[in-house]
Amino acid sequence: MKRTLLALALIATPFAAVNASELSYNYVEAGYTRVTGVGTKTDGVQVGGSAALGSNFHLFGNFSSYDLRGAPNVDVWKLGVGYNHSLSNSTDLIARVGYEEAKASGSSSLNAYFTEVGVRGALGARVEGYALAGYERAQTLNPSGLPGVSIREREGEFYGRLGALVKLNNNWGINADVKFIDGDAQYFIGPRLSF
Repeated sequence: MKRTLLALALIATPFAAVNASELSYNYVEAGYTRVTGVGTKTDGVQVGGSAALGSNFHLFGNFSSYDLRGAPNVDVWKLGVGYNHSLSNSTDLIARVGYEEAKASGSSSLNAYFTEVGVRGALGARVEGYALAGYERAQTLNPSGLPGVSIREREGEFYGRLGALVKLNNNWGINADVKFIDGDAQYFIGPRLSF
């Protein structure tokens, strides 16, 4: 009987529930991303991560590369800093600011500044989720594609982001994220390693 209990304990250890109060801001992830809009659909890959700076701040960033059929690939960089404040043992308030650059080979680039605020929390023993509201303002560098740099400002836009992390064990999980902005949607899904 003791051996059976010991064997069950060893099997269950990798799948033990993570303490809900331990929302990790140290992770790396990679996966599949898709952008959809009116009559368009673009697939790509994304790698990213986050690093905690003490107990209340974190740096985050990611790189995405999209394959546009019959056109140059588009590479997107995103970098930012976030503030996380505990509202309870299982919920954090999050505020983030960042910079994003999208560039197609031999073409103009789009630069954007964004800010977002929301909550992140445990939805169960092995699931956490987040909901964020954001605002971004973009400018196009060299929109004509001619030599020299010109800048065209674009109107700012509000957006929403929802995400969930299913924890397979204390370190590994599957993260999914969707961002809705101006009739477009940006999706991501892939494994996450938290440490």
